[in-house]
Amino acid sequence: MPQDERQRSKSRASTSRAVARPPARAKVPLRKLLKVASVAGGIQFGWALQLSLLTPYVQELGIPHAWASIIWLCGPVSGLFVQPLVGHFSDRCTSRFGRRRPFIVCGAISIAVAVLLIGLSADIGWLLGDRGDFRPRAIAVFVFGFWILDVANNMTQGPCRALLADLTGKDHRRTRVANAYFSLFMAVGNILGYATGSFSGWFKILPFTLTSACNVDCANLKSAFFLDVIFIAITTCISASAAHEVPLGSHDQSAPFSEEGHEQSSDVHEAFLWELFGTFRYFSGTIWIILIVTALTWLGWFPFLLFDTDWMGREIYGGEPNEGQNYATGVRMGALGLMLNSVVLGITSVLMEKLCRKWGAGFIWGISNILMALCFLAMLILYYVAIHMDYRGHDLPPNGIVIAALIIFTILGGPLAITYSVPYALVSIRTESLGLGQGLSLGVLNLAIVIPQVSSCS
Repeated sequence: MPQDERQRSKSRASTSRAVARPPARAKVPLRKLLKVASVAGGIQFGWALQLSLLTPYVQELGIPHAWASIIWLCGPVSGLFVQPLVGHFSDRCTSRFGRRRPFIVCGAISIAVAVLLIGLSADIGWLLGDRGDFRPRAIAVFVFGFWILDVANNMTQGPCRALLADLTGKDHRRTRVANAYFSLFMAVGNILGYATGSFSGWFKILPFTLTSACNVDCANLKSAFFLDVIFIAITTCISASAAHEVPLGSHDQSAPFSEEGHEQSSDVHEAFLWELFGTFRYFSGTIWIILIVTALTWLGWFPFLLFDTDWMGREIYGGEPNEGQNYATGVRMGALGLMLNSVVLGITSVLMEKLCRKWGAGFIWGISNILMALCFLAMLILYYVAIHMDYRGHDLPPNGIVIAALIIFTILGGPLAITYSVPYALVSIRTESLGLGQGLSLGVLNLAIVIPQVSSCS
C-alpha cells in the first residue's frame, strides 16, 4: 500500500506539472513568413526604378551631374532618423491593427504618392510654367517626391523586418529563413523593376504618358512608376493580411510575447534618443564587429547602387544626358545588367539557408565581401580600358566591353543578396537575448548603413 500511494503521488505530481507547464508555442508556418515578406518585392520594385532611372532622369531635367548625389542625400539622412524612430514607435504601438502593420501600410501609401509625384513632375512643372531644357519647377516637384519616397522606404522596410523577427521569435533558423525570404522578394522586385526600366516601349503601351512636357524617356519612366503603384498595393495587401498581430495593450505588459507569443519590449517610459544611443552600452564585441563590417561594406555598395546605370551610360557608352542616344542606351543596358544582378540575387537568397548552415553565416558574409571588392576592382580596370579606346563620343562600345560590364553587374548579385540578409539575421539573433525591441535593434543596424551613405553623398 505505501508503494501504491507513492506511485499515485508521483502520478499526481507529474500531472500537476504538465498542467502548470505553458503550452509550447506553435511555430509560424513558413508560408506566412513568405507572405509577410512579400511587401519587400513592392518596395524594391520602386527602389529598383529609383536606382536605375532617377539619377539619369534628374540630369535630363537640368540638374548638373555633380549635384545629383546631393539629392540622394535624403535617403541616408532619413534613414538616420526615420527608421530608428519608426522602429521605436512600432515597438510600442498600441493600435488595434498591431504594432508593425500600421507603419507598413502608411509607408506603402506614402511610396505610392511619392512615385506619382516623381512620374508626373515634368507635367506638373509644365503646368506651372516650365519651358526649355532647365525646368526648375519640375525639379522642385521631383525632389519633393524623391525625398518622400526615401522617407517612405525607410518607414516601411524597418517594421516589415521587425515583424518577421517578431514572428520567428527565438528560432534562429527561422530568423535566417525569414530574412532570406525578405531578400528573395527584394530580388523579385529588383528583377521586375530593372526589367521595367530597361524596356523602352512603355510609351507605346500607355500612349497617354507621352505629353508636350514629357518625351519618350520621360513617358517610359512615368509608365514604370504607374506599374509600381499597382505592384506595391498588391504586395502590401498580401503582407498586411497574412500577419494577425495582437494589439500591444491586449496582454499583460509583463508578458514576454504580444503577437502569437512573440517578444516585446516593456520599457515604454524611456525617451527615444536616450534609448537609441543607450542600446550601444549593451552590445557585445560581436555586435560591434557586425556594425563596423556593415558600415565598411556599404561604403562600397552605395556609390555602386547610386551611379551604376549612370556609369554604364557615361564611362562605358561614352554618352552625356540630352546629347545623342549613347547615354540613354547605356542607361537601359545598365538596367539590364541590374536585372541579371537581381536574378543571381534571387538564386542566392533561395540557397542562403543551406549555405549558412553548411559554412556559417559569418564565413559566407566574409567571402561575399571579398568577391564584392574584386568586382569593384574589375569595374575600375574596365573603365581604364574603355577610356583608352577610340570609340567614345562617336560610336557604340565594342561588344566585349559591354559583356564584361554585364558580367560584373551579374556577379555582384550574390554578395548583394548576402548583404541584404545575413547582417539583419545576425543582429536579430544576437540582440534577442538583450531584451531589446526588434524595431529598435534593426534601427541601430540601419545607422551602420546610412552613416557611410551620408559620407558617400558628401
